[in-house]
Amino acid sequence: MRYFTRKIVFFLATLWAAITLNFIIPRLQPGDPAEVMVQKLAGKDAQLNPAAVEAMRAMLGAPEGSLFEQYIAYLKALSQGDFGISYTYYPYPVTEVIGQALPWTLVLVGVTQILAFVIGVTLGAYAAWRRNTRFDSIVTLGSTFLGTLPSFWIALLLLFVFGYTTGWFPTGGGYSSTSPGLNVAFLGDAAYHSLLPALSLLISAPIGWILGMRNTMIMNLGEDYIRLAKAKGLPDRVVALRYAARNALLPSVTGFAIALGGVLGGSILVEKIYDYPGMGRLMDEAIGNRDFPLLQALLLFIIVGVLLANLIADLLYGVLDPRVRRAES
Repeated sequence: MRYFTRKIVFFLATLWAAITLNFIIPRLQPGDPAEVMVQKLAGKDAQLNPAAVEAMRAMLGAPEGSLFEQYIAYLKALSQGDFGISYTYYPYPVTEVIGQALPWTLVLVGVTQILAFVIGVTLGAYAAWRRNTRFDSIVTLGSTFLGTLPSFWIALLLLFVFGYTTGWFPTGGGYSSTSPGLNVAFLGDAAYHSLLPALSLLISAPIGWILGMRNTMIMNLGEDYIRLAKAKGLPDRVVALRYAARNALLPSVTGFAIALGGVLGGSILVEKIYDYPGMGRLMDEAIGNRDFPLLQALLLFIIVGVLLANLIADLLYGVLDPRVRRAES
């Protein structure tokens, strides 16, 4: 019980620190959102009118007062679920803007992360069990090579080949002229548009799981309990799955939970390349437009998602591995 209580208290303290940093960091960014919007309306080379800037600042509801007063107002609004109005998508609330982008990212990045984890741990476990064979060499060297390729470069290459050259897939967007809705036509169109972004993420995403699972399982294969299981005459399949792979999978639980928590942030570069209407593209727009309310809400979503996923992983780790609870007590 002490182990679980300590983890929950640590989660709450970290959450408060994250919320505070989430308030401070966007305000350290140079530039005034009101000036940015007025400059866009007036033209790139036009001289800014101070009265127009003040009017824009009042229209956007920019925070006033000292930094401490803004912090107290921020906490009060946060407790009420009020993230303010988006500067980029004025006059829509931040919650509505995020609500439209969140499902796209959850489907795209969430599905690819789950597939990457399953594929990665499976290939890594089998490569470890068949270590020093041709399969192990192909998987290890292939993963090492693909790991050097950034995801945005893979996305640009796939877009050029399958989007512009062959024309097999659309070059951007989340859907075409189909009206959004829960119908077969729209879901099929959305899936068709998401194939290239998903493939861009899925090519490099399993690599960390493959190498991590392989290395951990090889270490476990040298343990005494593996030799004992073999000495008892257990089949190789049972030794590999129930003994070696099961224990090697435990360190990957925390990493997988954090990866799922980070899904809320999307993939900024890949979503921008494909003009995919997800959280990553939304964050890129918020940074470029100095949209503090939207940027703060997006960062908070990501932080809370990662912290919750980490908490769940710690609690689950304590359930799966009793040694953790005994060590804590």
